[in-house]
Amino acid sequence: MFSSFPPPVCYSLDPVRIHQNSLDPEMSSFLASFKDSKNEASWMEICRRHYSKVMTSKPHDLTGRVLADLLEKVVTHLSSSASDCFFGPAQYKAEEKNVQNAVLSSVEQLGINTCLRYGSFLKLLTDDAASDLTLLMKHMKMFLSNQRVQTSSELTSHQDGYPGHDWLTCTVFLLTAGDVQQSLRLLLSLSSLLTSAFIWPARIHSSVHVPVEAAASGIPPVYWSTAHYVEMLLKDELPLVQSAFRMSGFTPSQMCLHWLTQCFWNYLDWTEICHYVSTCVLMGPDYQVYMCVAVFKHLQPEILQRTQAQELQVFLKEEPIQDFKVSRYLDFMEDLERSYRSIVLSDMKTICSPAE
Repeated sequence: MFSSFPPPVCYSLDPVRIHQNSLDPEMSSFLASFKDSKNEASWMEICRRHYSKVMTSKPHDLTGRVLADLLEKVVTHLSSSASDCFFGPAQYKAEEKNVQNAVLSSVEQLGINTCLRYGSFLKLLTDDAASDLTLLMKHMKMFLSNQRVQTSSELTSHQDGYPGHDWLTCTVFLLTAGDVQQSLRLLLSLSSLLTSAFIWPARIHSSVHVPVEAAASGIPPVYWSTAHYVEMLLKDELPLVQSAFRMSGFTPSQMCLHWLTQCFWNYLDWTEICHYVSTCVLMGPDYQVYMCVAVFKHLQPEILQRTQAQELQVFLKEEPIQDFKVSRYLDFMEDLERSYRSIVLSDMKTICSPAE
């Protein structure tokens, strides 16, 4: 349509306004006590209560560097806790020369370019961010490659590391406004938590932390755990949505895998992507299940309408999730937690030895 790039200004959307408010005073004073958190078993529980309160009353306070700093403190606390450090502390030291020599795939290069364009659009990154993001991606590639099991599988996805792009790493990079060192610290600490196995597909791909059979299959825990429980909850909580999928010959699992693999990029607004990550980290990995159910609840009217028009799959895959706010559905997700956590979270914890 156009002879040159970029297209005329009239064809471009206005940049999303990123609120950079100060954090709620009560939450700020609580986080100021972080240095004593290791000696206080209830610190995380109090943090979750504050987070829930701020999310439901002032969700725009939890954005940008404020949210990045909060996440870093939380993952640092959890990774230093014997009960929460699920995979063991991250062991990673790499010489700068070796990191620079790491080779990124063409898919990863395309992902980096997409992230840089998005970060520029959101006004989160500076002009020299390309080299920083490339460096971070190389660090993560080296770190994760050392945790992958060698299998005899002939699947293409096992031939050269993770087959897709690491969208969570890009999300964290934008969240920290391009701070490589903070991003690296946050990701390394996050890698020791159970949550990382679900919100970070690249981290658990062919991982030594899952049985060899599961690693060789190429099927991620997001599919055989998260998506499974999303379908189970839909039957009880949103039976009309479940029926609509059955009539369409299309499963909720397929859509969940699609959304979660790319960390909701291209589907949710930036603030909601950040809140998805922070909610799963702070509230627990089972909130990934409740988040998907909440999205389906939000989309229920459209799902029913599109099913009648025989265009459900096209709608879900090609249209963004309009007007969805994590904060509006947090109470709903907490209700789901009270009803299902004993089942969902317990099963997620068996990731290292899943049931047959």
